[in-house]
Amino acid sequence: MQLALTPEEAAFRDELRTFYTTKIPEDIRERARQATEFNHEDIITTHKILNDHGLAVPNWPVEWGGKDWTQTQHQIWLDEMQLASVPEPLTFNAKMVGPVIAEFGSQETKERFLPPTAALDIWWAQGFSEPEAGSDLASLRTTAIRDGDSYVVNGQKTWTTLGQYADWIFCLVRTDPDAPKRQAGISFLLIDMKTPGVTLRPIKLIDGSYEVNEVFFEDVRVPADQLVGEENQGWTYAKFLLGNERTGITQVGRTKVKLADIKARARKSGLLEDPLFAARLAELENDVLALELTQMRVVSGSSAGKPNPASSVLKLRASQLQQLTTELSVEVAGLDALPFQAGDAIASPEWAQSSAPHYLNYRKTSIYGGSNEVQRTIIASTILGL
Repeated sequence: MQLALTPEEAAFRDELRTFYTTKIPEDIRERARQATEFNHEDIITTHKILNDHGLAVPNWPVEWGGKDWTQTQHQIWLDEMQLASVPEPLTFNAKMVGPVIAEFGSQETKERFLPPTAALDIWWAQGFSEPEAGSDLASLRTTAIRDGDSYVVNGQKTWTTLGQYADWIFCLVRTDPDAPKRQAGISFLLIDMKTPGVTLRPIKLIDGSYEVNEVFFEDVRVPADQLVGEENQGWTYAKFLLGNERTGITQVGRTKVKLADIKARARKSGLLEDPLFAARLAELENDVLALELTQMRVVSGSSAGKPNPASSVLKLRASQLQQLTTELSVEVAGLDALPFQAGDAIASPEWAQSSAPHYLNYRKTSIYGGSNEVQRTIIASTILGL
């Protein structure tokens, strides 16, 4: 595997680097870098700027706004975006439902949904997890029973991230309750959040934020033409989607930026002179580098609608390193991590005040996208053949 960029690739990188730092407003990038709060409007603004310049969905087919790039170019696009602290295109649109519709949807479904999905004229939410069906997703119980030209949906989804902003939700539903295997009889359905019978309820997280929701479906009538692909083939589409998600949540670039900030703050406070802290930081930097190299191999091996199963390795290791990064941030903050949302009224800087909530929030990284326990099972069976 060639690690050095060719002159053409270096020029491509420099072009993107200039674009990200000149076309995306600096205040948006600074808020994303500090990550003091989620900003709904920043994501919309950035996504639309990227889409207007053909940079929102380069992983899609060319006819739907994608780019005929090499795998290296795709990786450069993402790396430079993260290194510049640019909010990424909305994951639910760009990396989840969009690629599924492009790969498995009918021509009519593609024409109806892909353009507004790319432009973020539709904000999508993900309806996969359920009570008692999160890590064990195949045991989901939300049903969709065919009734004429509609499906009647009943059930509940949970941990629906940013569902409070969603216009539509893509759901895994059970269309054949009598299927011989749990993975069979599941379909992929698109549901308008304004449909009668859909109710959304917020879940307050341990860090005080409102990020996830419960969604209830009570006799919700969904037109049958909002089924993606074939009935009872949803598990295949879900595996395709989750493979893309696990590759996308590696976040190497953002972790590198956070480590650089931690290192600078530790140097300023004198903590970097502590040999134990310095050794932990150096070890983490080396682990992130190793993850970056692994990511390059995985991405180059993902093609033809079949993401590399090694994406589970990325998800597993990336979540661990992201959590370790938040731990070091709290350690650098020290006692300044104790206040919460005190603002500028006290000496504790805002980044330090947010370090403890971020530490608590990032416990989720080893759960979403398939828990790390599930990833170990996938690695054992699919990669190691155990």
